[in-house]
Amino acid sequence: MNKEFVEALQHVALERGVSPEELIQAFEEALAKAYVRQKGFRPKEVEEGKGPLVEVHLDPQQGTIEVLEIKRVVEKVENPEREIALADALTYDPEVQVGEEMEFPVDPEEFSRIAVQTAKQILTQRLKEAERNRVYEEYKDKKGEILTGQVTRVDNRGNVYVDLGRGEALMPPREQIPTERYYPGQRIKVYLKEVQRSSKGPSLIVSRAHEELLRYLLKQEVPEIAEGVVEVKAIAREPGSRSKVAVMSHNPNVDPIGACIGHKGQRIQAVSAELGRERVDIIQWSPNPREFIRNALSPATVGAIEIDPETGHAAVTVAKDQHSLAIGKAGQNVRLASKLTGYEIDFKEAEVVSDLDEALAKAAEKEEGVTISSDAKARFESLFVDATKEEEEESDG
Repeated sequence: MNKEFVEALQHVALERGVSPEELIQAFEEALAKAYVRQKGFRPKEVEEGKGPLVEVHLDPQQGTIEVLEIKRVVEKVENPEREIALADALTYDPEVQVGEEMEFPVDPEEFSRIAVQTAKQILTQRLKEAERNRVYEEYKDKKGEILTGQVTRVDNRGNVYVDLGRGEALMPPREQIPTERYYPGQRIKVYLKEVQRSSKGPSLIVSRAHEELLRYLLKQEVPEIAEGVVEVKAIAREPGSRSKVAVMSHNPNVDPIGACIGHKGQRIQAVSAELGRERVDIIQWSPNPREFIRNALSPATVGAIEIDPETGHAAVTVAKDQHSLAIGKAGQNVRLASKLTGYEIDFKEAEVVSDLDEALAKAAEKEEGVTISSDAKARFESLFVDATKEEEEESDG
């Protein structure tokens, strides 16, 4: 062996992202296992103490390699691969004693072509293991973060592979935006969803369909969110199609919806463009569940809302002309509203929901626990009708 070979090993270590010391150790272990196999023993037998005990030492400074067989000095040899008789040991060292270990150099020329090939295979395997460990250690603490990667390939099952710099991640079809098409060389932002260690190496799963990607993009485009003035309270998303985002402001002088939409819709359009033109609805969050449900069902206008916190159900009164709008195309609007609020929403259709019904419902929502009786509503309606008649009579007069 020469120094050029050692330098080549160190170069490979840098390319693979492992330390030269780790690679040299792997090479030493590979040679030791190859020698043992050449002697006709399996690694398991060596662990059980049946095969030879071998040590390999590579000096990176001198470029030299030393292979040693270790044997214990005994009175009577029972395992010739691990033991040497005292009488034989004395010929090597007159002062040796029973119980001591002796090192016997092995001529590297004794390594056969098969042994060298075996060492190469073991070294390759160790390199892969080292790479896998490095990738896992690097990304295990990045789970839940947004990363930028480059698409390397798309297989025939629709899986997209993304190079994250130090490791390759998988984006299965369920984590993709259905309206997007991916191609090699494309740079995309992804959410690191899973980092798992397996026998085949670390498994990195990324997503563009996750709600957190939308939250990240809003934070990037809306300074008020980045500064904590506006808070994103909840997100419901159907990737590539439509999302609903509930926001609130910690500053009464800041409109959270306006801040997210931006001047002429520039901010929300930038977010939508990053998500394949996904429509993003921004709504006002409310601690009052009825008011929150009402906002979540926009653009539909609904009437009274009855909720059951124990079962998580909400019964919403909706006029016939608003029913289809409240449900949305293929049930999307109510589905997103339900996911956003955490309530399973059912509709009670009415012939019409008057402005008075809507006003009374909203007034009740403003004060938790306040209910409007049917008698009170009738009295209020009569006053409203009388006042309207008086205005008409005055105008006729």
